[in-house]
Amino acid sequence: MNSFSNSAQHFLFQKVEKLRRHPSKMRDTHITLAHGSGGKATRDLIDDIFVKNFDNPTLSQLEDQASFDLASLMQQGDRLAFTTDSYVVDPLFFPGGDIGELAINGTVNDLAMSGAKPLYLSCSVILEEGLAVETLRRVAESMRTAAKKAGVQIVTGDTKVVHRGAADKLFINTSGIGVIPTGVNVSAHNIQPGDAVIINGELGNHGTAILIARGELALDSDIESDCQPLNGLVETILNVCPDIHAMRDATRGGLATVLNEFALSSGVGIRLDEQSIPVREEVNGVCEILGLDPLYLANEGKFVVVVGRENAETVLSAMKSHPAGKDACIIGEVISSPPGVVLLKTVFGTERIVDMLVGDQLPRIC
Repeated sequence: MNSFSNSAQHFLFQKVEKLRRHPSKMRDTHITLAHGSGGKATRDLIDDIFVKNFDNPTLSQLEDQASFDLASLMQQGDRLAFTTDSYVVDPLFFPGGDIGELAINGTVNDLAMSGAKPLYLSCSVILEEGLAVETLRRVAESMRTAAKKAGVQIVTGDTKVVHRGAADKLFINTSGIGVIPTGVNVSAHNIQPGDAVIINGELGNHGTAILIARGELALDSDIESDCQPLNGLVETILNVCPDIHAMRDATRGGLATVLNEFALSSGVGIRLDEQSIPVREEVNGVCEILGLDPLYLANEGKFVVVVGRENAETVLSAMKSHPAGKDACIIGEVISSPPGVVLLKTVFGTERIVDMLVGDQLPRIC
């Protein structure tokens, strides 16, 4: 009896070890409600799609949460940055990126805008019944590549499946934490009159790429999304000038909305020089055809830096030395009045008010 019991235990041990080393391979070609049931189909989905692509020592524990050593985090800074964002972009794949890359870079960039070093992300997905498994696999592989490029780890997550028609193929939520280095204090409330306003490159590429990718307009262009991680560029800036007053990525609402938020938060005015704002000729062309303004178009790899005038050239030079900032330029200055207002000096020499975006030029852009 004992011999039989020992043999059975040995067999079970070998089976468990095999499952641990060789996760189940999904045989389904499309997502079904069973994949959200919490049973074997769910485990197969998680193992074959997510654990396989995101594998790291923390995630491989497969607990309901990720845990970290506080002492090691404190060695990198004295504050934590925490953010979350959801992604519902349509279409899922577009020139220059996809929803998976967008989800990683968007959350990494939100952390970086505080001056933090992004470290760990979560990934939660809402899947529509009927979604092709190959589509989900492509997205997960893209997330893996983007996370590696940004130097972050996906350490926990969740999967839900909804009935056909209750969602549009795939939605993703990513949350992230990072560590803010000691001595770094980036906030819109730091902005002062005389500060320089810098952008790291061309505006409107992401919004234009999404618009054309939807195929609703008879437009042909090679414009690609600017989707990219910005934490490396931010680190380069802080290395030469820790005294950055404010940073923010110009995503939904574009440059105009970010600057209006800055002006309202700090009680100052901002004056832009239209001739200094970099916009591709093709983007301007699309905007003219459709009656859009590139100042309000979404970006996924562009951010605004506000810094004291005495440090502006140093910061600009550092930005230009990094691939994500090679086209950086000074586009304006902070003024004392009128407070809370953004002005644009036009190419005709006149000035106009650039207000906050009302409504949505392009829905489901990220």
